[in-house]
Amino acid sequence: MSLTKIRFVTDSAADIPVDLVKKWDIGVVPAYINYNGKSYADDGVELVREDYFKNLHGYHPHPTTSAMPPAVAEAILTQWFEGADHLVVITTPAKLSAIHNSIRLGAQKLPQDRVHLIDSGQLCLAMGWQVLVGAEVAARTGDLQATLDAIQKVRQHSTLYAGLATIEYLRRSGRVGWAQAGLGALLQIKPVLQVQDSKVASIARVRTFSRVIDTLVELAYKHAPLDKLAILHVNSLESVAELRARLKDIMPEDTITTGIGPTLGTHTGPGAIGIAPVSAAWKA
Repeated sequence: MSLTKIRFVTDSAADIPVDLVKKWDIGVVPAYINYNGKSYADDGVELVREDYFKNLHGYHPHPTTSAMPPAVAEAILTQWFEGADHLVVITTPAKLSAIHNSIRLGAQKLPQDRVHLIDSGQLCLAMGWQVLVGAEVAARTGDLQATLDAIQKVRQHSTLYAGLATIEYLRRSGRVGWAQAGLGALLQIKPVLQVQDSKVASIARVRTFSRVIDTLVELAYKHAPLDKLAILHVNSLESVAELRARLKDIMPEDTITTGIGPTLGTHTGPGAIGIAPVSAAWKA
């Protein structure tokens, strides 16, 4: 008896490394980055990440991000649906982005009983873990319900923390109010943010980037023992090395270190660093 064929699609805000996208045959619907009068798909082809972030401060007006047209989502969803019994689609939270709705519209022509659209409630690899764990369970069991249950459990036991080198890019992208951004720039405040259940909250405000690293380490230990961990950054390799060294005692062997792409990095700016831990409790 053959296993049920379950395929996965997500969007570019998940920041899943290319090798894992290929390994698990994951479809990725790109968001769009708009600047210099043009729109570029965040697909790793139209936009060279290193060059983009190197020049980000000099772009005026500041780049914006937007959801893909539903037709783009439809084309990718249709492609990945071919040959599948079920398609699981895990997206950026609807409360934080129009991406979810665009993908929802793009899926309308597909059989609704075989397409499972999930609002991840998360960003970056905290969303990506739901995709990767789901894909692994699906490949191993061929059981749709077991796959959906695993995704839900991972969501319940994971989170995203991000420390910013500056809030200038949040201000420029319109993600914080002018008064708050002005105060932060004046006092050189560096926020540590948490994403949980479709909400972004500032959980700490520190004066130095070394304290950002300290805070991320403290937060990671609170989730130990860990089943999974991702260390995320925007052109901040020195901070990554320090974070890995300080987390070595609780870091799983398959810890992922990856760059934050333009979909999210446009708002965080260069120098940002974050962690996406998954507590081992999800397997209980």
